[in-house]
Amino acid sequence: MGDLEGIGGAVTGALLGRAVEPQAGEVGPDGRTHESHCLNCGTELIGAFCHACGQHAHVRRTLTSLFHDFINGMLNFEGKVWRTLPLLAWKPGRLTREYIDGRRATFVSPVALFLFCVFLMFATVETLGGNLGDLPAAAKEDLRTQLRSEQQKLARLEAQRKTIVEAKQPTARVDEQIADLRASIEAGEAVQRGDFSKTAVRTSTNLPDWVNDSIGKAAKNPELLAYKLQNNASKFSWLVIPLSVPFVWLLFPFSRRFRLYDHTVFVTYSLCFMTLLVVAGVVLQSAGLAALGALLWLIPPFHMYRQLKGAYALGWWGALWRTILLTMFALLVISLYIAVVIGMGTMD
Repeated sequence: MGDLEGIGGAVTGALLGRAVEPQAGEVGPDGRTHESHCLNCGTELIGAFCHACGQHAHVRRTLTSLFHDFINGMLNFEGKVWRTLPLLAWKPGRLTREYIDGRRATFVSPVALFLFCVFLMFATVETLGGNLGDLPAAAKEDLRTQLRSEQQKLARLEAQRKTIVEAKQPTARVDEQIADLRASIEAGEAVQRGDFSKTAVRTSTNLPDWVNDSIGKAAKNPELLAYKLQNNASKFSWLVIPLSVPFVWLLFPFSRRFRLYDHTVFVTYSLCFMTLLVVAGVVLQSAGLAALGALLWLIPPFHMYRQLKGAYALGWWGALWRTILLTMFALLVISLYIAVVIGMGTMD
């Protein structure tokens, strides 16, 4: 488990990281280094920038320059964001095609935007989404209805058992049904109280030993499991991209026109939009507009249709049937991703 978490952290860090500048030379009174060769790649300098790697010929080593770089980078990213997001929302196909075709200077790269959106999503969910004990009102009402139904069924089974006892017949079968139903009611009442640590989790002889072992660990320490799931979901968020790309490829099998690179850009920008949709849904729910937030889930198929149609220059029919397949593929990818995250969360 430690190795898998290390891999996840390493990949995420590699996506987020930037190369650290090599040790600079002597610093002059103006805070600049003065050298004849590029500090980054060692190429002889001609002009204000290295013609080999593009780094500034003379770097500054002052707090002022560090603050300047921070402001410049933030404003540059912010400017690109406001040019990228409108296209991502309304013309995702054009954004995808523009980036693939090389017109990138005015847009945030799909990977950078994905990392930003994932960070924003998890921060929003953690801040506004509440904890495990906070169930939505609709879920609480469904749980109350289920508990009433199970309690009525339990009363009928107990009456049936009394009749069987009076008839001097074996009660093993009905006793097993009563025990299972009582365990289910106990678990439901625990969830209703928000006491997940007492929720009944039972193993099965039909499952492999490692599955039962994982279930047992989750039952003993659900708080630790919840922490691991959240941590792994964030750390391995990038995994959704390689899981999705093969399914998009299946929409254009053996195409010489569209390559895996095109599909990866398509998937990454699409995931950016979906994570922002989650952010919007959480914000609306926290503002007491859960019904309006629920309507947001009607948007993904429409967005996928527009992105497919624009990015791959498809007609309405070609985009439509691919959207239907892509929607089913997306549900499968989400299931695979959740399975991976839960599997890692229940492992040592």
